[in-house]
Amino acid sequence: MSDLGLLILRLVVGLTMTAHGAQKLFGWFGGPGIEGWSGILSRMGVRPAGVWAWLNALVEFVGGIMLAIGFFTPLAAAGLATVMVMAIIKVHWKNGFFNKNGGIEFALGMWGGMIALGLTGPGAYALPPQSLFGWSPAALFLIALALGLLGDGLALASTAIGTGQRHTA
Repeated sequence: MSDLGLLILRLVVGLTMTAHGAQKLFGWFGGPGIEGWSGILSRMGVRPAGVWAWLNALVEFVGGIMLAIGFFTPLAAAGLATVMVMAIIKVHWKNGFFNKNGGIEFALGMWGGMIALGLTGPGAYALPPQSLFGWSPAALFLIALALGLLGDGLALASTAIGTGQRHTA
């Protein structure tokens, strides 16, 4: 039964993130499209906005598909988790906890699902492979997560440089 539970979690979290990425990439589901998303990031002070917009949108769209089908789950979960960390920091934190006020509730819930999948693996109903270079899936997840958080740090640093402000995290 746990494999079925992991499949359901992967499908819900993965397809939700795919739809979220499609908003940013293609303007589907009422989203801004890549040009609009780049403009939003630029107004947030993220530099270079176009690069980060593409990276963010692709991680959400492709990573969401990978997570849903269980392909390289550790990499997909790590990439998506770091996207949610940035969303929490840059967009939602200032609004408190509850989603109705634009708070962290939704992003935190998605982040938790990604962390759980990254640490437990995708379950039996997934496509191989799950790891690279003979590393365990959990080790691959933790390494990818660390690299993704480094990317978050770079994006936050670009915001600080672009606005002349210093951020402390």
